[in-house]
Amino acid sequence: MDGLHVHGKGLKIFGATDPNPSLAGVQPLLEIREFRFNTPLRDLFREPMRVNTIFVDGLTMNIPPKEDRRQMSNMRRRGGKMSIAVTQFLCTDTRLVINTIKPGKMPLVFDIADLQLQDIGPAKPLQFQATLLNPKPVGHIRSTGLFGPLNETSPRDSAVVGTYSFTNADLGTLKGIAGILSSSGQYGGTLGRIEANGQTDTPDFRLNISGHPVPLHTEFHAIVDGTDGDTYLEPVKARFLHSSFTASGKVEHLANAPGHDIVLHVHMARAAIEDLLRLGVRTDPPIMSGAVAMNTELHLPPGASDISDRLELRGKFHVSGGHFSNDKLQKRIDDFSLRGMGEAKLIKNSPEIVVPTDLRGIFVLNNGLLSFSSLQFQIPGTHADMTGEYSLDGNKFDFHGKLRMDAKLSQTTTGWKSILLKPLDPFFHKNGAGTELPFKITGTRSEPHFGLDFGHKEESESTQAPSPK
Repeated sequence: MDGLHVHGKGLKIFGATDPNPSLAGVQPLLEIREFRFNTPLRDLFREPMRVNTIFVDGLTMNIPPKEDRRQMSNMRRRGGKMSIAVTQFLCTDTRLVINTIKPGKMPLVFDIADLQLQDIGPAKPLQFQATLLNPKPVGHIRSTGLFGPLNETSPRDSAVVGTYSFTNADLGTLKGIAGILSSSGQYGGTLGRIEANGQTDTPDFRLNISGHPVPLHTEFHAIVDGTDGDTYLEPVKARFLHSSFTASGKVEHLANAPGHDIVLHVHMARAAIEDLLRLGVRTDPPIMSGAVAMNTELHLPPGASDISDRLELRGKFHVSGGHFSNDKLQKRIDDFSLRGMGEAKLIKNSPEIVVPTDLRGIFVLNNGLLSFSSLQFQIPGTHADMTGEYSLDGNKFDFHGKLRMDAKLSQTTTGWKSILLKPLDPFFHKNGAGTELPFKITGTRSEPHFGLDFGHKEESESTQAPSPK
């Protein structure tokens, strides 16, 4: 026999306590389903002892909670003073389990399809090449870097640095969205606190509720807490079509829940409302164009339902210089403006004009329904304050409020109608407006209906919300 040949199965190494009490029974610190290696006899007498290649299948490493350091100390005492240097480990079907004792937290698990470790020896960092299996979105993450040297008393404080690439990830495995994502970047820090910088590109990102693909590019700085799997985004910068925004917050790893709990603050300094509508609304073309600014708190709880059904938003927005793509609706807006300024006679005789719309509001999105506690609509000569709601599928459009015009009621029309309305001017000339009327907008997003709403007047007055600052 040429040298030493070793083959084994079912190797388990236990510590002083159970590193993973979330599973039944006492879990080993290290478990190997099968391993084998061979080495020339002369290498057994070198200092340190040297092994060329060790093949490992089914390796599971249970990193104990930070609060319990006796585990690794116990392993170190058992190890004695023998030193072994290994040229490379070739591992298949590897699992790295980082445990925590925090209430409501499950261990952070990394499934590694292929792992190659090189230049393993005492008190030195090891080189690694790994292919990780990402469950959602489904794909393979390939990473290379350096790990260690291992801090035996506190493995979470062991250094790690590397780069990664993630290609052809199918977002369709996340219910409610679709697209093919690719990402690359670099990371560094310790196993317990890994800081990552990277970027993602999804040329065909889309929400199922709208079905409109848009190119989405992001750049991010993230901190991964290895004690519980939580990720802190500080921040994410995103760009799609002609719009951009930043987001910062937390992606929390929960116990006994499918997925993660995501809480973000989203800031959009200046974007295009038509881009947002194209992304989130099925109507094509988008009902409005114009500049938009928005601040919102985003919450996406874990669950198996569509993202659009789980998404919760709470915030405020401001659209300036807005124009409606529906010619019929825009014509009504233009006529409203002329009537509000007391220029009704120009409606038929003036050249065609396109009046810009200013729109701002305070909103809540929950279960696919947008509710507005305050919605202000302003065009030259006319101002409206509304409350109401509409559904993202476009089937519900229900708003009620007050319409205030600079002109008196009789000045909003011409001819004999103007004469008949003149006696009513004093009744609607109030609160500093030439005319104040209760009104409503109902129907659907593509076919809204405008009308007076005297029956809803008292309710409008009692529920009107203050204007957003």
